[in-house]
Amino acid sequence: MDYRQELKDKKKIVIKIGTSTITYPETGNINLDKLEKFVRILINLRNKGKEVIVVSSGAVGIGRNVLGFSERPKEKAIRQACAAVGQGRLMMMYEKLFAEYSQLTAQVLLTKESITNEECKKNARNTFDELAAMSVVPIVNENDAISVDEELYGNFGDNDTMAAYVASLVDADLLILMSDIEGLYTDDPRKNPNARFVHTVRYIDEKLERMGKGAGSAMGTGGMATKIEAAKVATKSGADMVIANGANICAINDIMAGKKIGTLFMAERENGRKII
Repeated sequence: MDYRQELKDKKKIVIKIGTSTITYPETGNINLDKLEKFVRILINLRNKGKEVIVVSSGAVGIGRNVLGFSERPKEKAIRQACAAVGQGRLMMMYEKLFAEYSQLTAQVLLTKESITNEECKKNARNTFDELAAMSVVPIVNENDAISVDEELYGNFGDNDTMAAYVASLVDADLLILMSDIEGLYTDDPRKNPNARFVHTVRYIDEKLERMGKGAGSAMGTGGMATKIEAAKVATKSGADMVIANGANICAINDIMAGKKIGTLFMAERENGRKII
């Protein structure tokens, strides 16, 4: 059975876009051409009857540039200030691009409590449901300005695991992580010429997790180990997950067409869907 073909029929899709995907590596500034293409792809998915939720990185990077920092600040308070400045700029860009297609957007900022506290989680779920009913596209990010604990999600700078929790929260069918890596390799391909690309993962076991730590140690800002943690959350909740390289933003269309792009982590179908 070709499980890739099943991706064509997914109705509720969470797409996480990494900082490296929407910014220029030389300057850290937003790549407006790629961001515009990304928005157009999302609009076209909606035109096909899909529901889309965006988890977007980039706020700290944008704020850092606006405030004149040449490098990512090490001090947490300064990073949070950068996030507060950058988040507004990022949403302004999204709103302008979506408005060209008469599409409403909403900013949704989540924290650890939004996911772990039952009352907060219920309220967050209700908000997503109402936005969907109103045909509004949520743009989700961590509320970096007030975040106090990153340990729940591991490395939260790339929003990988947060995107998985969002997928679980809203009962998504599919989670797509657009990052700066092609997918999962058996080892770091830059160091081991015999490293093989893994197209499909049916089960996540200890061997796979060890593989991720070796393959992702020097690749990508979030690292492959973080993405495997995200896959554990997403697949357990009943969502398939695909990791693909955001260098070609149009890969999203190929994924939705059932093409063999990136690494597919298959959902735990036998256990059914459940909120984590």
